Amino acid sequence: METCIGVVTHYYNHIGVAVLSLSDTLKLNDLIHVLGYSTDFYQKVSSMEIEHHKVLSAGPGMEVALKVDEVVRRGDEIYLVQE
Repeated sequence: METCIGVVTHYYNHIGVAVLSLSDTLKLNDLIHVLGYSTDFYQKVSSMEIEHHKVLSAGPGMEVALKVDEVVRRGDEIYLVQE
């Protein structure tokens, strides 16, 4: 089962980092599904930062920078994969 937990607001392609606006909690090692018009991939959350400080989790209403494995675009949705 997958639950939408946020959306991509910015993407920095030179460092492979996406900024997410969260509507639910995201933790390190969670499995996410990034889905958009031309984006569709799964990855484990391996690195998250808020204001250039590493964090283990982030909650609703927060903006978090996330290292991503593939190119993402503004408006792509982030789904938490629950097993």
